[in-house]
Amino acid sequence: MEIPGNIGLEYFTILIRDKGSGFLIKMTGNGQDCNYNEDTVLILCSMDKQQKLNLFDLTMIVIGLVIGLGIFRTSKDAAAAALTPSIFFGAWIVGGIIAFCGALTYAEIGSRYPVTGGYYKIFSAAYHPSIAFAINCVILISNAASLSGVALIGSEYISQVAFAHEPSSFIKSMIAMSAIIAFYGVNMLGLKISSRVLNILMVIKVGMLLIIIAALFFPKLYHSSNEVVSIHNSGFWAIVLSFGIALKAASFTYGGYQQTINFGEEIENPVRNIPRGIFMGILIIVALYLSVSYSYYKIIGFEELKQAKGIASVVAEKMFGETGRYVASILLFIAVLAYVNVILLSNPRVMYAMSEDGILPGSFRKKDKKRDVLTVSLTVFASICVIVLFFADTFDKILSFSIFLDSIGMATSAATIFVLRKKTKHLDGTGIYTIKFYPLMPIVFVATYIFVGTMIAVDNPRYAIIGTSVFLVFLALYFIIKRIRK
Repeated sequence: MEIPGNIGLEYFTILIRDKGSGFLIKMTGNGQDCNYNEDTVLILCSMDKQQKLNLFDLTMIVIGLVIGLGIFRTSKDAAAAALTPSIFFGAWIVGGIIAFCGALTYAEIGSRYPVTGGYYKIFSAAYHPSIAFAINCVILISNAASLSGVALIGSEYISQVAFAHEPSSFIKSMIAMSAIIAFYGVNMLGLKISSRVLNILMVIKVGMLLIIIAALFFPKLYHSSNEVVSIHNSGFWAIVLSFGIALKAASFTYGGYQQTINFGEEIENPVRNIPRGIFMGILIIVALYLSVSYSYYKIIGFEELKQAKGIASVVAEKMFGETGRYVASILLFIAVLAYVNVILLSNPRVMYAMSEDGILPGSFRKKDKKRDVLTVSLTVFASICVIVLFFADTFDKILSFSIFLDSIGMATSAATIFVLRKKTKHLDGTGIYTIKFYPLMPIVFVATYIFVGTMIAVDNPRYAIIGTSVFLVFLALYFIIKRIRK
């Protein structure tokens, strides 16, 4: 689908979702500015600047932004970290509350500073261009890590079909790398996959979620050894660390709501509809995630869940036998492949946009016009994904690395609201959306991500050091580039 070239600059807005913890790319312009293919995930294409998102639209967008493939793996990680089922379910509930606070915070930021360019422009306005450059690069690496993590989820599921015995982490990592490299090749060829293929991804996700929840209606499938676990013998800090690491897994699964930053100027009656739409969307997501996690808990068993492989396929096997396990594993692997393709399509375009703004070198704008492929950007992003898999060959390692980077990005981006409130006081009372419980909500959100980042640093200091180093390297690189240009 080529964007028509005869649309006026002020009449064209397109939002493209980069699921996971990535960007929502927002472009305004004509066909030359917005040359996106049909196999990107199109959320909104407004041909009339008067069109606005209503309450239902916003609710569905919030749900679509958040629900990904993580729920088919991260419940295991949250259970492994949790000392008790109460901590396990508490992490999912608190994660939903934090997602609600964060979504409303980003919605106000988007209302106060509705610019094309997302995080980079907002960071530049609130802090400094060097911070904007470093954070955007960190977010891109976090996106690559998230993609690698999801590819590993797919390799875990397909390994159950391809191997008689549990393969090593190296083999799973090679399968994940192969999927990334294969779709890198597909994108380099400029092969256009129909948007119907991406719709299959949503059908598989929703279908699997419903199957897992439906298992709760068959008590005969319940695991018999769920016992009440006591934490009386555990120290206070052990409980805090347990909750923090469980919340890390939940945070990965809830990611995506931050893209409400793009909707402030697109909402019909924003003062009323933004909080309602976000609340209903997050409420539905929390209900789904709690239901799915409760099903894992009841069907697999809490202690068994900590060690289970391919938890969604385990539930499918209990419901439909061995055939159900194989079918579920194959379907989820297909869903992963579709996701890999979407992220490989969208993130190079973010790098292209950063290059156009002069943040990245001009080579990132290099395009094969015949095939409509951003060759350099695509190659660099795919390489980052493979490098992450090479150094962090298990999902838990990638999860720690990705969420630590996210903690930097989320805490600093949400904190821009304190600066923007002062700089845009003249907008108060003009109809823009503002948080009712300010500054409580953004403070809770920022403090939570600082807490999660700290818990990761305590539990796995190596990845915290690497994540901090990545940020500092890009920060220094900005000033080096500026000095060379002078």
